[in-house]
Amino acid sequence: MKVADKYYQTIYAHSHIGVVEFIDQTKLPYEFELVSTDDYLVLITAIRTMQVRGAPVIGICGALALVLGTQCDSSNSNIEHLAKQIISSRPTAVNLYWAVTKIKNFLLNTPENQRKKNAWNFAEDLIQSDIRANKLIGEIGSEIIHKSLDRPINILTHCNAGWLATVDYGTALSPIFHAFEQKKNIHIWVDETRPRNQGLLTCWELKNLDIPHTLIVDNAGGLLMMQDKVDLVIVGADRISTQGYVCNKIGTYLKALAAFDQKIPFYVAAPISTIDPKFDHDVNFEIEARDQMEIKQIYGVSNDGKRTSIYFPDYETYNPAFDITPPHLISGIITEKGIFKPSELKGLL
Repeated sequence: MKVADKYYQTIYAHSHIGVVEFIDQTKLPYEFELVSTDDYLVLITAIRTMQVRGAPVIGICGALALVLGTQCDSSNSNIEHLAKQIISSRPTAVNLYWAVTKIKNFLLNTPENQRKKNAWNFAEDLIQSDIRANKLIGEIGSEIIHKSLDRPINILTHCNAGWLATVDYGTALSPIFHAFEQKKNIHIWVDETRPRNQGLLTCWELKNLDIPHTLIVDNAGGLLMMQDKVDLVIVGADRISTQGYVCNKIGTYLKALAAFDQKIPFYVAAPISTIDPKFDHDVNFEIEARDQMEIKQIYGVSNDGKRTSIYFPDYETYNPAFDITPPHLISGIITEKGIFKPSELKGLL
């Protein structure tokens, strides 16, 4: 996507100089900064601290961390050790496990003297595959956004599932970007998505493309639905079961409940790599509980334009990052292979 008329990916593999470059998303939307590194530990930290965030791009970043880690030691034991270390950096999004395991298995089946170079090539293939998948999600998903002449089609989003959450194009925002390119009349309601305020990232993306949007507090969505001000809900996903249960950013379940009650279509957009055959209706993976300080501290910009923060009183807090939406609340799941009912996912795999 473009920032100030220049094209960017969220992350790059610069194999010719042996570094990885990524957008530091903790600085957005106040500052735009690229970070370059040849140290795999920097990438692990970036995943853990959400400098890189969004299930698909977390997976790519994890794969690239393994690439950097093998440049000094490409032995089997080090590859196995690195893979476990990287996967543990964030436990919920299955894309991280999927991408790291994929490149790990590739390297273990590659002669050791060829691993360093081939690791870069394999990672670049993963990057290009992510871009293609997310572009297709946009093209396919835009079909559910109808043309309207008399008023805008109002779409509610939650968290940020735009190009910042992938290498490019995004998941839940990809159909929105494509619909806007098709000159469809749309307006986006953007959830703040506390405590990380990831809705601000969605606003930043939409503003860059001049797509009409309005930022709302997380709990305003239900009222808007009751007032017939929402036509469609599209969210992303961090892990999807073969039965159609969707693990996504905390608050997704509440939006799905409200949409179901008001008979408003509720769609999930995600690449097939987000479907986890090991996830059934029981929660058999760790739902990440993040640092209490994410609730107690808020970042912003002061009147003089400097980045600043404020602190809330020191109360005990609990900060789960994700919840799970059951399949009966979901109208369809948009993938690069098409739009499927939750019950159809097992057959898709």
